Amino acid sequence: MRLLSLLLLAFSALSANVELPENFQADFTQKITNTKEKVITYRGKVRFSNERLFKWSYKEPTQKEVCSNGLELLVVDHDLEQVSVYRISNGIDIAKILKKAKLYSENIYVAEYENKQYTIQVDTKQKLHSIAYYDDLDNKVQIVFKHMKYGKGNLPTQSMKCNYPKNYDMIQG
Repeated sequence: MRLLSLLLLAFSALSANVELPENFQADFTQKITNTKEKVITYRGKVRFSNERLFKWSYKEPTQKEVCSNGLELLVVDHDLEQVSVYRISNGIDIAKILKKAKLYSENIYVAEYENKQYTIQVDTKQKLHSIAYYDDLDNKVQIVFKHMKYGKGNLPTQSMKCNYPKNYDMIQG
């Protein structure tokens, strides 16, 4: 689950020259390449609101939702009918990440946070385009965003929650 918390941290790693929106919504493709060059590709939608709330809705190859409020991470695996709850040990400190992000080249920023280096690419309108980094297992992780919509204000709280039937198994991580 450290991978998921790192993904959440990476979203916040934009330089002060690139404004972090109050909210955004996008389609995403996430490619994870292991050390043997085996690739697994996930697709879905992501929502971000008020600097701490995230919701990833994975559609392919499995149906899963990942939600966070900056302190807890909730993973709902609909295929397994299972919900896992994890504590994020240090929370998400957006201010620290923003201070560490630096312009590397045109539209590319680099940030180091908790001994991880993140490469963030923005489009010509300075909107988030992709994030890449290596996870704790030396997997290369690349997330590409399409149909990015930046907005003002918070997204509705209910739309940021992971929903699941009461009969799913609950695991505390």
